Amino acid sequence: MIDVLDSPIVQRALIGVLITGLIAPSLGIYLVQRRMSLIGDGIGHIALTGVGLGLLTGNQPVFTAVIVAIIGSIAVELVRSRGRTSGDQALAILFYGGISGGVFLVGLAPNKTNASLMTYLFGSPLTTTWDDLVVMAVLGAVVLAVTLGLRPWLFAICQDEEYAKVAGLPVRFLNLLLAVMAAVTVTVAMRAVGLLLVSALMVVPVAMAQQLARGFSSTMAISMLGGLIAGLIGSDMSIRLDTGTGATVVLSAIALFVVVALVSPLLRRGRQRGGPAGGDSAPEWVVDQ
Repeated sequence: MIDVLDSPIVQRALIGVLITGLIAPSLGIYLVQRRMSLIGDGIGHIALTGVGLGLLTGNQPVFTAVIVAIIGSIAVELVRSRGRTSGDQALAILFYGGISGGVFLVGLAPNKTNASLMTYLFGSPLTTTWDDLVVMAVLGAVVLAVTLGLRPWLFAICQDEEYAKVAGLPVRFLNLLLAVMAAVTVTVAMRAVGLLLVSALMVVPVAMAQQLARGFSSTMAISMLGGLIAGLIGSDMSIRLDTGTGATVVLSAIALFVVVALVSPLLRRGRQRGGPAGGDSAPEWVVDQ
């Protein structure tokens, strides 16, 4: 891959994939903790309407996708917070309406092509420009600033909203902020892995890290490292095999999860044998700060 990295096109693609691999798990760990693992997939559906709107109006699809995804994520959070039985139906209508609206608007665009739609659905990092990278880097930095800087507060609302309210935390604001960050993450990943695959990078590295770590902070760190490793391996394989980068990155993340799932029981047995007799291990999801 060293020779290939001499190409600016590949360099931009790799940087974009690594940005996505880093920020997606940092946000996804909160969604997993709240048992909302697939919410990123739904927001990706909504963001497609923003892409179609951008292509139809001649505006930059990334910016219109961000705006539409943020509006959709806020709507999702408002539906979720009500907690009614009809909430699932409302979310389903919102998600499927989003992807249908996107396909419809792309069809109305003057320069419509199936290739342009596939680019946003499944990613096309080799088409990433330096301007795209600047936008991805800025938005990615915002996501990391929130997910890392507000970690104790976000952890609290994900664990127990009622306790967080009693403790005086701005629960409604934090919930909406988390939803907005999910929308930003989806649009950042749009070029690298695609709107339909970004949810996998939010969930799979976190599931892998949970096999190894006991605390929340260590799980977050390992999941972000796993996202970077999956991005590197997937990008390398996609270049060598001439396959879709987004799909190859996700498959690399799943393969990493499978390997860790097979090895982690052996590691736990080794720790139990080497640890003090009768000692209890620290509970999972403790904030080890």
